[in-house]
Amino acid sequence: MQMNTKFKPLENVPLNADPSPRAISICAEKVNVFYGEKQALFDIDLNVGANEVTSLIGPSGCGKSTFLRCMNRMNDTIDTCRVSGKITLDGEDIYSRDIDVVELRARVGMVFQKPNPFPKSIFENVAYGPRIHGLAHTKTDLERIVVTSLQKAGLFEEVKDRLQQPGTSLSGGQQQRLCIARAIAVQPEVILMDEPCSALDPIATAIVEELIDELRQNYTIVIVTHSMQQAARVSQQTAFFHLGNLVETGPTEKIFTTPDDPRTESYITGRIG
Repeated sequence: MQMNTKFKPLENVPLNADPSPRAISICAEKVNVFYGEKQALFDIDLNVGANEVTSLIGPSGCGKSTFLRCMNRMNDTIDTCRVSGKITLDGEDIYSRDIDVVELRARVGMVFQKPNPFPKSIFENVAYGPRIHGLAHTKTDLERIVVTSLQKAGLFEEVKDRLQQPGTSLSGGQQQRLCIARAIAVQPEVILMDEPCSALDPIATAIVEELIDELRQNYTIVIVTHSMQQAARVSQQTAFFHLGNLVETGPTEKIFTTPDDPRTESYITGRIG
């Protein structure tokens, strides 16, 4: 099907065209994760506030990415993985048998460490999710969703004249923003980001960090990062993981200036990790 690629910015659709910010939060209670006999997370209790950026920091192998994947049940794809405890999204238990996991992963989108655009056009990368979830009833609806998502991801002006070119033809930073646009297109409530800037150069990293700050006006964001400078720049809340335990969580400024636990201070000052 031929798509009209000569789009104009939607003047009547503000970039924050979502309803007023939702009172969405993720609450984790006594979450344990096992890979076979090996336990990776121990009794994690963490509340993620709505319309905030929460950074998960800690040494490699401390469990922060494992915990991130618990929040949209990506760990379900690992045969040996077992999760216990409770995680709620807006008060609803996401591990309930009644939960549609496909729908959950639309509500809780994910952006991975390495940009992973589909082997499709830029347009089709963004259009794929809304199409399979039935969010667009007409060609015009679909075009509107694609354009608005690319606008929100800060990418539309850079790609508006080449929407039929492959997504893989973009630079690394543009590919990551395309993946963010793809996540936004299915109208998520939460966006999970697993080291989203680790494969990017400093300029592209700065662009994505600025985008994260803009997106939190409409989305709850949880980001795993090895960069403490990045956590300090983009997040309002920070959680420090160590050896599978959640050591400390709180406002980012407090965690980085006056942490309560000596292990947190040791990590921030470079003595562990």
